[in-house]
Order: sequence, then C-alpha cells, then structure tokens
Amino acid sequence: MNYKIKTPDELSDDEIQHILILWNISEWKEMKLTHFRNLFENSEFHFLFNSNDEILVVIRLNFDFVLEISGKQYSLAEAVGLVAGQEKKGYGSKLVQLFKKNMMQRNIETVGFCFADLRPFYQRCGIQILENKAKSIIEKTETGWITAEDDDILIFNISEENKEILLNLNSENNAYLITKEQYNEL
Repeated sequence: MNYKIKTPDELSDDEIQHILILWNISEWKEMKLTHFRNLFENSEFHFLFNSNDEILVVIRLNFDFVLEISGKQYSLAEAVGLVAGQEKKGYGSKLVQLFKKNMMQRNIETVGFCFADLRPFYQRCGIQILENKAKSIIEKTETGWITAEDDDILIFNISEENKEILLNLNSENNAYLITKEQYNEL
C-alpha cells in the first residue's frame, strides 16, 4: 500500500471520478471535473493506493474550516469524507493512522466529526474523541441555523488550549461554523 497526498489539481480525472463514486453523494454524482477542483481548491486528498495505483481509501483535508466560539474565530483543518472501497480490510484504520501522523508532523491543527456509532472505529485507530461535543456546533443553512448532525469531535492534532475550548462547548457555549462564503463577507 502506498500513502499519497494530492491537491485537487494533482488528481487525475479518473481519480476524481473514483472519489465521487466512493463518496456516493447523490447531488455530486454528475459533478464536472472543473467544478470538483474549484469546490475543493483549498483541500488535500490523502489516499492509500494498492500496487496497481488503484484507490483503496480516501480522506479529504478541508482547510476552509472556521469555528466562531465566544466571538473569536478558530481556523482549523477538517478531516472529512473518509471512505474505503472495501470495508473490513483495515484500509480505513491504516489511512487514519498515517493521516494523524502526517498532521502531527506538519503541525496542522485538525479535527473531524462522527456519529456515535463510529466511536469504536476511531477508538481502535487511537483517535481522541470529544463525545457529544459536535452537537454544540451550529451551522447556517438556507432555512436558518441548525445543530450539526454529527455527535462527536475527533482530535487528529490540536493544541491543548484549543482542545480545552472544544471541551467547554455546550448548549450555552456554542460554536458557529463559518463557511468560506461567510468568512469572505466578514
């Protein structure tokens, strides 16, 4: 298995198509390649490839992730879109471990999110989990502000100070997700 990191411009057309198939998001099934590269321009894609250079598993590192907590903005990287082509082969856990090591080596403060039923997977991968803290993150939608769907915050690499801030999130101390568009308006 080969661990590789690619920017959207470094991805081949076939790799983008394969990522979209793996992600299986209905609104993205017919996404044009140029739209993909533009949408994820501030991202990295981390992969495990087999010896035939076929994608085994992918995770996206989103650099367009800002939380506003108590009036202060925190720019973090967000790990999102982890999916393997075949489950129960160990590819996902191997990539998570390599990804975490890479974030620590590069000192990139990185969090992720998951539903409670995925806790055992991330625990086996050695990822610290802030249980039920993602519910304190509020996102703006077309219809207003809503609570995040995920349950937990995953810690891939973060300073103790920022981890403490995330640990203190609750229904009275929410975090607000600032999207790229909202951030540019500020």
